[in-house]
Amino acid sequence: MEEGAQRDRGRGTPATPGAEARQIFVELGEQNFDAICLSTYRTACKLRYIQKRCNLHLIDIYNVIEAVRDAGLNAVELHAGISVIRLENLVSSLFNQLSKRLPTTHTINPRESTVLLVEFLLAAVDSEPDSRLTVLSVKAMLSMLCGGKLVDKLRYVFSQVSDSGGVLVQSKFDGFLREALKLPTALHEGPSFGYTHTLARSCFPQHKRVMLNMFLDIVADPPQCLVWLPLMHRMANVENVYHPVSCSYCRGNGMTGFRYRCLRCRGYQLCQNCFWRGNASGSHSNKHQMKEHSSWKSPATKLGRALSRTLGCVSSREPPHPIYPEEPERTLNLANIVNCCFQSDVLQCLSSVCYSSVNSPSRQDEEHKLIARYTSRLAETDGTGVIPNRSINFDVNKQKRELIAQLECKNREILAEIKRLRAEHDAACQSSPEKGSTNPTLLAELRLLRQRKDELEQRMSSLQESRRELMVQLEGLMKLLKAQAAGSSHASPSRPSPSTVRSVGAVSPQAYMYPPQDSLAGVGGDVQEAFAQGPRRNLRNDLLVAADSITNTVSSLVKELHSGKHPAFALLTSLWRTLLYLANVSNTANSITSTMYLNYPK
Repeated sequence: MEEGAQRDRGRGTPATPGAEARQIFVELGEQNFDAICLSTYRTACKLRYIQKRCNLHLIDIYNVIEAVRDAGLNAVELHAGISVIRLENLVSSLFNQLSKRLPTTHTINPRESTVLLVEFLLAAVDSEPDSRLTVLSVKAMLSMLCGGKLVDKLRYVFSQVSDSGGVLVQSKFDGFLREALKLPTALHEGPSFGYTHTLARSCFPQHKRVMLNMFLDIVADPPQCLVWLPLMHRMANVENVYHPVSCSYCRGNGMTGFRYRCLRCRGYQLCQNCFWRGNASGSHSNKHQMKEHSSWKSPATKLGRALSRTLGCVSSREPPHPIYPEEPERTLNLANIVNCCFQSDVLQCLSSVCYSSVNSPSRQDEEHKLIARYTSRLAETDGTGVIPNRSINFDVNKQKRELIAQLECKNREILAEIKRLRAEHDAACQSSPEKGSTNPTLLAELRLLRQRKDELEQRMSSLQESRRELMVQLEGLMKLLKAQAAGSSHASPSRPSPSTVRSVGAVSPQAYMYPPQDSLAGVGGDVQEAFAQGPRRNLRNDLLVAADSITNTVSSLVKELHSGKHPAFALLTSLWRTLLYLANVSNTANSITSTMYLNYPK
């Protein structure tokens, strides 16, 4: 009566306003889970939403066990009632510890999660008349709603409903079912998964003792009243699984979660939303048998797996859960263990005396004897100084430390030598260009060579201009000879007046200001071709080409005049000698310039 009064007082003064008392049920109604036709999937979806909304999917069964132990509920009977304040403290400690474990990128609101979970648990307790909040109801509901592996949760449940010999107690299991099935009842799924008095006897055979491994078969073959429990865990495992196929009803591009394939209609597949709501199209019917797929496997993977099973490379069936020993594990009694600093043999003797003769009147005498024995053993070791095994260990450690010190010293010496060699190399690289650039003899010689080169280039330019003038005069003479030969071939030719030659040879000073193409406008034939150069051609090559062309032309002209004893023979002979002189000078300048470019590049 007092525990019920405390519970009523705790509920009469809730930690949150009345408007937030049923907030989680309002949010649950907005998800439209009632449109799911299958009750098992509908119940599992609702409980999965409650689990994620209260952040219970981030808490495993071991966190629940630790919180229950810290709250002191392990020392209380399972059917004892607890207050709402105590429940709030338990749930608050769960979420406070969770917020400390989570990384900074994932944060939760412990206060909000506590309020939502406490209100849902109280609503689940009130879903049945004449029910009260007990230790068993808290353990059962928290173990069903928390995250983690289903096998670990069932092992914890079995530890609560079995005896000391590891055998299931039907009365305790019946109480567990009564509390666990309040969860679907609170979500208005009582007609499908409500509690009845015959459920506990129908879950397992009555003529056999139910041990741990048989109880864990719920994972693969659950009873009808708990079929939603493994489905909720499978839904949590496939939430992020993607299937690269389209739904045959909604035509969605890809599926997430479960995929359902019809065993009668070829190639007919449905996503989980369409299958749960009973959608069908074409010749497919909801009465057809469907196969549930929780992963996507390519045809090649399926073929390889089938061949492996056929050849016996892999086992065709894996056990649904690990096989545990039938005998329960004995817990250690740590109540009488005392810390001590004695040796292992002395500690065993003392512990045996403490456990066997705690109430013995001769306990003090035994302790005195043990102390005397221990002191005598210590006196025997004083003569040798230290224990041999430890001395060996010390010597080995000392040798290792000395070896490490030697290696470190050699390493420092090697690093110092590398640093010295690198500094010498850098100094040598820096001094070599400086020596070449600061040598006065080399600089003076290089300066003279460059000056001589400039003088030769100027001399070559002047020679080119002189040769151009001579070529213009030669062109005038050739025109005059051709004109006289056409007028009277048998008349004696008259010598051209000096004024004419002078007028032809006199070139206006403005002609030198134009490019070479303009200065040779009146010159034709091989002469113009020899001097017709672009602005980017080489001066030495131009002189050589022009000299060869002029030499050939004048040679042919001299031969003609010499055979006919022409009056202009004397003038052409002087021109011929001048051109030979210019050719020699040009060849000499060319050889000197080539030598300079080869030996002293600029």
